Formats: sequence, C-alpha cells, structure tokens
Amino acid sequence: MVLIVSMTTQKMLEESKTYLMDTYRRFPIVIVKGRGVKVYDSHGKEYIDFVSGIAVNNLGHCHPKVVVALQKQAQRLIHISNLYHIEPQIRLAKILVEHSFADKVFFSNSGAEANEAAIKLARKYSKENFGNERYEIITTLGSFHGRTLATLSATGQEKFQKGFEPLLIGFRYVPFNDLDALRNTITDRTCAVMVEPIQGESGVRISKEGYLKGLREICDEKKLILILDEVQTGMGRTGKLFAYEHYTIEPDIMTLAKALGGGVAIGATLSKEKFARAFVPGSHASTFGGNPIACAAANAAVEAILEDGFVLENSRRMGDYFKKGLERLKEDYSFINEVRGIGLLIGMELNTECSNIVTDCLERGFLINCTEGNVLRFMPPLIITEKEIDALLDVLDDVFHRILPER
Repeated sequence: MVLIVSMTTQKMLEESKTYLMDTYRRFPIVIVKGRGVKVYDSHGKEYIDFVSGIAVNNLGHCHPKVVVALQKQAQRLIHISNLYHIEPQIRLAKILVEHSFADKVFFSNSGAEANEAAIKLARKYSKENFGNERYEIITTLGSFHGRTLATLSATGQEKFQKGFEPLLIGFRYVPFNDLDALRNTITDRTCAVMVEPIQGESGVRISKEGYLKGLREICDEKKLILILDEVQTGMGRTGKLFAYEHYTIEPDIMTLAKALGGGVAIGATLSKEKFARAFVPGSHASTFGGNPIACAAANAAVEAILEDGFVLENSRRMGDYFKKGLERLKEDYSFINEVRGIGLLIGMELNTECSNIVTDCLERGFLINCTEGNVLRFMPPLIITEKEIDALLDVLDDVFHRILPER
C-alpha cells in the first residue's frame, strides 16, 4: 500500500524537530492514515494499533458514523459559542445523563479541563455549604489527573510535578487502595475525594474489591464529594460504559474525555443535581467546550457504543481472551511479574525495562505502550478481534524469546 504525502518522511521529521516544542518522545514514523484497528505511516507500512491514541479511539480509527457526523456538522455549523443553545450539545448531555448516575453535564475540551471543572465545582459547593475553609481534595499516590497546574497539583506523582512548583495548595495524597490512610487524612478542610477506578498512567493499577464501596461510605459519612476520574476508563474501555458500574456504587461527580468524541477532542464533567447547582452563570466557562463539531462526533461515538451492545460485549470478551493469552506468556517467562486489567485496559508488569520491547513491536507492525518504565499497557480499539490479538501475542512471544531469553 502506497500513500502519497506532501513531503518526504525525513523532511517531516526534520521540520517536526525544528518547529515543535520538544515535549514528547516520539517514534521516528509519521502516521498519515487510520482505518479500524490499523494505521499506516508515510511509507505505507501497516500497523495494528494496541494504543488507540491512548484509549481515545475506542471505536477504531475513522469510524464511519463519526466521520459522517463530522462531515454533516461541518456543513451546517462549526462554532457559535455557549452564549446560545447548541443542538448537538443538548443531545449529547441528554444521552450521557440517561445512561449514567448524573443529572447535569458541563462540556470542555480535554480530560484536564474536565477535572479542573470537577475541582472547581467541588470547592464551590463546599464553600457555599460548609464555609470558606473547606476546600481540600484528597487524591491518591500514583494518580494522574492532567497537566494543567490544578490537575498537576491533584496528580499524585512527583515526576510530573517537578519543575512546576509551587503547586496549587489544597491537595493531599494517600496510598491507592488504602481506606485507613484516607480516613486518617480527612480534616475539617476536606471537601472531596478524587480517584481513578483504574490508575492507567501508573501501570494499570486496579481498585481492589471493596475499595470504591468503602470510599463511597466514607464520603457519605463525612459529607464529602466523591469524584471519579473516568477520563481513561470511561466509554466502554472496561467492558461497561463507565468503570464505576463494576463496583455497584455511584459517584457524585465524574469526568470523561478521551474516547467520548470518537477521536475528536472533548471533555465532560457529569454531576448530580445537588452539586451541579453550585455552578451558576459566570462561575465557569469554556469557549470551545461543547462546540457543535465535537458534540456531533461524540453523539455518533456514544450511539455506536450503545447501539447493539456489541462494542461493550466485545470489550469484555476480548479483554478476557487477551488476558488469558498474556497469562500463558507469563507461565513461560520468569521476568513477567503480573498481568492485570479489566476489559481492554490491560497491563503486563515486567521486572525489567520495556521500552525496547515497544520499539521491537513497532518494527514488526504493532503499536503498544510502555508506562512506569516496566509495564506494557495495552489499550486496543474495542472492536479488536481474536485474530489480531493472536498476532500480537505471537510477536510478543518472539520478542521476549529473542531479547529477553531467560525462561
């Protein structure tokens, strides 16, 4: 397959280095096309994508329903601002409310913005109802909530915060999955608890049984707001529309982004009415939040996920299939410590650095991800098949055998 591009790959790589800030460790390829679970670089080489734009392309690349929705909306209205009511935005809010715990939605442009809105909403509600000194939010070590100054301050990982001090005050950190530590950290200043059901960026660390239920009980007892960051876990990634559904609890506020727009940038902060009332005209806003283009794409993406149950069922079924295959590899290779995950958010923890494994798989036509230095993270589109999973498992087996021969 030959793809015609406007400049040579080498020239694109040189100009990327010349004109873009050096904030990413990019692989030396230029992806120019994607369809379904496959993408193609500027040389026409095909890759099977097990990263999904970091859990964004849950429906695969350029899903037909999303593409058509974008085309139609672009011909009608691209931007008008939130000074006016926006029809695709209203439809999207309705479908999210009807399929979740929430009563109200605020739209933004990213997961960080969605979390910013959640932080502001929790503080505003708490100050109005409990006084000005109630503003602290407890988050967990290993968490990742975004790159803005507030969400970076909420993130429980020093490596992301280094160089950006002083951080925003009002955040305290406790170990993930530790209810006693949480309870002991609550003070009269505490207004909310903010957690991810699964910590994706720190190696696919999963909430243990009873943890989220315990958080819910503590928040109810102490009159705290429970915020769930589902930016990475939402929209079917775990086999249910939202990860909290696995735990038989409901949050008070939840954040979404990544897969919500089917590949188009959008964030959402969902809330129960009681807390949403703290936002009134002028208290929070986003110029591009909930714009017609993004909401049209998101409507198509959400409808496709919910349409016949196939996507959610496939996420569950293929997740189980994939984990079993990875567990078989674990039996053969002593450097594999653990395989963990829910649905198609899966981590394989090694006792060695794994970036070279990612590079080897790239050369063989598979996109995978390494996080925390030693955890291979797999986030394929939710439409992935057994055949494609088997192909990756064969490559991983070969790579493990060749570059990590200890058995």
